Amino acid sequence: MQIVEFTGGSLRFLESVPARPPADGFVWIFLDRENLREALPTLQAAAHRLGGSALLDLHVKDLENATHPSHYDFTSVYDLVIFRRLATPDEVDRELEANGTAVRAVPALASFYRIRTRAVSFVVCDRLLVSVHPAACLTARSFISRYLSDVVQGEGVAANRSRLPANPADLMLRMVNVMVDGYLELRKQLSTELDQWQQELLRPGSDFRGWGGLMVARRELHLLEDLCEEQNDAMQEWLDTARETPPPNLSQAERDGLVARARDVVEHIQRVVHQVRRMEEGAESVVQIHFSAQSNRTNNIMRTLTALTAIFLPLNLITGIFGMNFASMPLLRDPIGFWVAVGGMVVIALSLGLVFWRKHYLERSSR
Repeated sequence: MQIVEFTGGSLRFLESVPARPPADGFVWIFLDRENLREALPTLQAAAHRLGGSALLDLHVKDLENATHPSHYDFTSVYDLVIFRRLATPDEVDRELEANGTAVRAVPALASFYRIRTRAVSFVVCDRLLVSVHPAACLTARSFISRYLSDVVQGEGVAANRSRLPANPADLMLRMVNVMVDGYLELRKQLSTELDQWQQELLRPGSDFRGWGGLMVARRELHLLEDLCEEQNDAMQEWLDTARETPPPNLSQAERDGLVARARDVVEHIQRVVHQVRRMEEGAESVVQIHFSAQSNRTNNIMRTLTALTAIFLPLNLITGIFGMNFASMPLLRDPIGFWVAVGGMVVIALSLGLVFWRKHYLERSSR
């Protein structure tokens, strides 16, 4: 458990939970989910002293649930926000190794296999923020590193350069916004890989064999769309609550800033949702175009074979006639009969070939 106090335009790390919240700031407590059960008595005491109420048992279970979907709930004292962030590459590699999946074996699906998420939970009070992260989560630690890089160190207290969060909700929204930015970056990678697949599908004469991988990509896109919709619902509900019952200890400017930041987070999530839907529609369209091109290619082949069959059909008729067992037949015993028959067949074949060529029945590419 790490405890950070934001007060007077500065931040400092504390060894223990303070007896009361700062008059002009708030306290941030962040811990790993694996340590939540052990630290729960201390956390409940801190929530009671600094937040005004202990956490409900149902909310504690939500905090412990590593697979909880994005969700928003509230009481008269605090808000509960659960937001799923993208897993780090190391977390994904460990999960895939545990499941026996090798990303290297399917390089075209590398980004799609990266769509693995972890739940990050926030308890937002007026003077207290509690965040519960997966083990080795970089979200909270990256914020601490960022703040420390923007301040001047001195005797355990860091003097701010006006970039510290003003209240617990502000800090929560900043961390959520960073998580959403990860989805925006992933969106670019997915678009690049889908473009490569589309080029392969539309390449003339392509013998595409990666249908299993394409089905995996479509499934992952559906999962990502559902995930983003859950995130959008959770943040939209929080935004509606913040508009209806704003925190009482904030000025109007701070309330407007919170609402603006929340709207920005929702807008980013919606951008991800719209892009995912466009990628799904694009993938479906390319697959349909691929099958249309394959069908057109088959039609061209069948047209050529039909034209060739039509050319040789009269030739087969002539050879069949001359193969009949009649004692007397024109040209049968004539010295030039063979050459007359062969010449007639050549003339017929060339004439039909010329007619079919002028009608574009023998062209290799369709018009």
